[in-house]
Amino acid sequence: MGTSRNGAVRLAAVALAGAGLVIGMVPAAQAQGTAGPVTDAERRVDRAALDAGLQAVVAPGGATAALGRVSESGRTLWRGAAGTGDLTTGEPASARDRFRIGSATKTFVATVVLQLVAEHRIGLDDPVEKHLPGVVHNGAAISLRQLLNHTGGIFNYTSDPAFAYEDEASFRTWLSTDRWKSWTPAELVAVAESHPAYFPPGQDWHYSNTDYILLGMLIEQTTGRSWQQEVDRRIIRPLGLRETTMPENDPTVPGRHTHGYAGLPDGPVDITLFNPSIAGPSGAGISTTADLATFMAALLGGRLLGPAELAEMKRTTGLGLGADYGLGLERTPTPCGDFWGHRGDSIGYSSVMLSDDTGKRQVVLSRNPYDSGGPDASAAAFTALVTAAACTGRTA
Repeated sequence: MGTSRNGAVRLAAVALAGAGLVIGMVPAAQAQGTAGPVTDAERRVDRAALDAGLQAVVAPGGATAALGRVSESGRTLWRGAAGTGDLTTGEPASARDRFRIGSATKTFVATVVLQLVAEHRIGLDDPVEKHLPGVVHNGAAISLRQLLNHTGGIFNYTSDPAFAYEDEASFRTWLSTDRWKSWTPAELVAVAESHPAYFPPGQDWHYSNTDYILLGMLIEQTTGRSWQQEVDRRIIRPLGLRETTMPENDPTVPGRHTHGYAGLPDGPVDITLFNPSIAGPSGAGISTTADLATFMAALLGGRLLGPAELAEMKRTTGLGLGADYGLGLERTPTPCGDFWGHRGDSIGYSSVMLSDDTGKRQVVLSRNPYDSGGPDASAAAFTALVTAAACTGRTA
């Protein structure tokens, strides 16, 4: 689920910026670089600067932990971690920790949809109504392509008041009961359908998690298997992504992981655990920097999609805020060229996975936002680290 666009997840917002719900805390910081012999490629990488960049993300107190990785041609040039992965135990964050990847899940889902296009089982310009009859209003006028690139105008269900926990009392209700609630795709779509469309299909761009709930339903309708099963058999297992999972209702994060936190007057509260069905194919995934780097290298390197499908994925809308958004993939310009990937914001987590156009270099970063007076500085440091990681060691 995304929080950096109009489709804000207000559960995350209360964890980051609720004026009455936040206390100050500056977590202990510790950076971890790559161990072992240093290759010629690694010698060109400014590892000290990248370690310092991670420290800058946590130092203002706007994040409890930050993780990072730069890979090139299948090798790890740098990996690092800063901050505290678990405030209860004081365990430092590790570069190998898992984290919730939020809307980066969308790129996995979009890849499966484009594989189904390549198999001629669906068409990008098919109307939603053809495959999911009666599920959405105006489904005959909205194409699958428009779901993938958020130009269909369908209301973003996470913007509904049902998902707003903007004061302490309502947030405590979420902590005690609502975060364990199971949501079906049909229920989430029904929330969206209770609101008017943002605009006529194809006329503008608006980030909508509902689009990917519908795409998850499409995958199941087309294949007879859940979107999680298809992501697993088409992407996770073939690529050996052993630390990547796409849960349905399991609230846990398996294995070692960073924890997410929100602030209350009586101290920080761990919000790592929640029922991921609230996000589903729009943002339920869990992974590591290593697995996401492998995925992006395979995707941009042409191992998961043919040239025609990959070209479609990188065809951006050119519309408004979505001018750089393709089919579950967005373009991020850097001083060292365009990178492709997706941001991912979940409750207690914020991340980005990127690859250059050739699939040669990957950058994956994650942080656990926590507002103790420095959220803006932390976010700015995170953005600066993206550029530093994309460009480090590059030769003209």
